Amino acid sequence: MPYFRMGALLRSLSLIGLPLGAIFLAASLTPSLIPRSYLMQGALAGVSLALGYAIGTRIDALWRYLELPVPGPRWGFRLTWASLGVAAAIVLAALWKSAAWQNSIRELMGMPPVETIHPLEVGLVALAVFAVLLVIWRFFRMLAGYFDRWTGRFVPGRVARIIGVAAAGALFVLILDGLLLRSLLGMADEAMRIRDSLIEPDVARPEAPERTGSAASLVDWAGMGRTGRDYVSSGPTAAEISAFLGRPALEPIRVYVGLNSAEDAEARADLALRELERVGAFERSALIVVVPTGTGWMDSAGTDPVEYLLGGDVATVAIQYSYLTSPMSLLVEPGIGIEAGRALFRAVYRHWTELPRDERPKLYLNGLSLGAYSSEQSVRLHEVIADPPQGALWVGPPFPSPVWRAAVRDRNPGTPEWLPRFGDGSILRFTNQENALDIPGAEWGPIRLVYLQYPSDPITFFSPESFYREPDWMKAPRGPDVSPDLMWFPGVSFLQLLLDTAIGLNVPMGHGHLFAPEHYIDGWQAVVAPEGWDAEGIERLKAHFREKFAAEAAEG
Repeated sequence: MPYFRMGALLRSLSLIGLPLGAIFLAASLTPSLIPRSYLMQGALAGVSLALGYAIGTRIDALWRYLELPVPGPRWGFRLTWASLGVAAAIVLAALWKSAAWQNSIRELMGMPPVETIHPLEVGLVALAVFAVLLVIWRFFRMLAGYFDRWTGRFVPGRVARIIGVAAAGALFVLILDGLLLRSLLGMADEAMRIRDSLIEPDVARPEAPERTGSAASLVDWAGMGRTGRDYVSSGPTAAEISAFLGRPALEPIRVYVGLNSAEDAEARADLALRELERVGAFERSALIVVVPTGTGWMDSAGTDPVEYLLGGDVATVAIQYSYLTSPMSLLVEPGIGIEAGRALFRAVYRHWTELPRDERPKLYLNGLSLGAYSSEQSVRLHEVIADPPQGALWVGPPFPSPVWRAAVRDRNPGTPEWLPRFGDGSILRFTNQENALDIPGAEWGPIRLVYLQYPSDPITFFSPESFYREPDWMKAPRGPDVSPDLMWFPGVSFLQLLLDTAIGLNVPMGHGHLFAPEHYIDGWQAVVAPEGWDAEGIERLKAHFREKFAAEAAEG
């Protein structure tokens, strides 16, 4: 009996699907932008194996539908074994190479090599994932067959098959979207809402009246949200900046309005403006309008350095528009970040333009990730062309960012996508881990726009077109932290990059989507052009922040 069951199982396997699935699995084991754990790598390999196998089964089905010759039972059995052997050889060879492929990217990022057991762990996870997907697929076919037989009593056979597939597909979509996806999103939303409202005991309410969230503030401490409270209560003090600079410094101003501080984006922007006026932000030399990430998080690696560069003579302002992660925020509330960025910029800009030009601060924009995407769209050229802000630092722009995409598309010939040059460099420049902002012969104009992007950042370099076309950033020359073993494969590269976007922060600082303060310093130095800094001072500031963040990482 076991023999016949094995024979039936073998006969049910796709001759084309097995080797094609193995090829897809092998391609998925090659490196992409982000190093992968055995669990993530195994899951990706299992999905890739299933995708290749599914394509193979459709080719088989088309072959039979066209009534082309097929081998008889005897030869079919032998060919199945041969197909299985070829697939196994491809998989084993790829698994044997998988550790070296992963280590090629881990070495560039200063990460330890994978464990010796890594290929075995990957293979086991891949087989488990493939088995689960195969069971789901066969269950789908069983449902389609049931609907086919039921409707076949009333309509012609081929029409019944179409109806059967459509009905089974609709049922699966209903289960996935209605029961699983919406339930998971609802649970995640509730969990993040509660997390955002928690007041952590180690975050003390500011006592100084000039601080946002204090008793004298217009912004309620409880309504600021967890990320807002953490932001306004942290950062360098005037004493710390003064001790580093060896000269007097001002207390940096940080204004933040939480999601629960007002009813909508316009009201939060108006509240932020009134708080800016209350604390004297328009009397500083620089004012930075920041759009935070989806959760409302403000990256201290970016805000702290500019406060040192300007000797504390700076004010930053932001309003929260969501408590969801950036991908979830885009999925559930598309455009809400742009709406918040527009509301805040309009409110601040309107007041700023009413001030005498020689008595107002320089105005800058800033954003990281979804914040960069929203910040670059918060300004309309026709609204500011007569009196523009002085510049912007946009960090890790997501791939749909329209201003970024246009600049990269229209970059100077011969410059790579991961470090393009645009025009004469007087308005817009790009940089990464290796400071590329000092362009020989280029002079800054009245507006300074800088994009900080890492070649290994999947949030920036993911592309839906990678499913069928090799992206330009994969071509030589490649970025300094992109594996030389990275290869493009139709379909599989898309899956690799899609996974990379989910794990883009699981890297050492200075790679992927995790930006280091020393690279922020390069960007801010170019944008705000601080006075009194030489090369030695900049290097000392970079060393200070490297030590600070290394110590924080060591503490947990």
